[in-house]
Amino acid sequence: MYSFGGMDMSVYQVLITGTNRGIGLEFAKQYAADGWNVLACCRAPERASDLQALANTNSNVRIFTLDVGNFEQIDALALQLKDEKIDVLINNAGIYSPSSFSDTNYDEWAKSFKVNSMASLKMAEAFVQQVTRSELKKIVTLTSKMGSMDDNGSGESYIYRTSKAAVNMVMKSLSIDLKPYGISVATLHPGWVQTDMGGSNALINTHTSVTGLRHVIENLNLDNTGRFIAYDGKEIAW
Repeated sequence: MYSFGGMDMSVYQVLITGTNRGIGLEFAKQYAADGWNVLACCRAPERASDLQALANTNSNVRIFTLDVGNFEQIDALALQLKDEKIDVLINNAGIYSPSSFSDTNYDEWAKSFKVNSMASLKMAEAFVQQVTRSELKKIVTLTSKMGSMDDNGSGESYIYRTSKAAVNMVMKSLSIDLKPYGISVATLHPGWVQTDMGGSNALINTHTSVTGLRHVIENLNLDNTGRFIAYDGKEIAW
């Protein structure tokens, strides 16, 4: 038996997007270590050597090809997993496109909206039955304080900021619409993390971030659904 926070995790299952590296890979590692069944998704499993190594040493990790910007792939995976129960769905996959005033690539903006904003709603629609039939019934999306209106004191980053602000609203609406299904929802800020996106000067590593995020997910329920929460448990202003 494995446990996290005093809770038996041996029968639970998590689906995670963007598990080839960084925060997504760390989620897969930690949940697998605690005995969860892990459905690990990424765009190119054949190039995800660290994820492949994890699956080779943990029989409870299964890898699936998924580009969340390809909605046909999302539907196909949902059909493939139609008989599964998904206790926790983690929308982790995302992209960062730099932008500033008078220097914004509008094609990249549209792509970022599809991956960072629209995909979370599409994943919820595609996998709602698998989550509903599970025991824990939780859906979370990794966002950023850069999507907070309240926190924006530096401007720029139009593409990333707006795509994250949009997914924040998506998740808030989902928390209302999915409550009748018994599904609790959270929008999660991982902190400034030492990843390819966050850079080497970031304040925390992936282990610290994901450990904190898992505590937040564990404590998520229908009474506190719909919140915007950081990895340290602090609520963030929209």
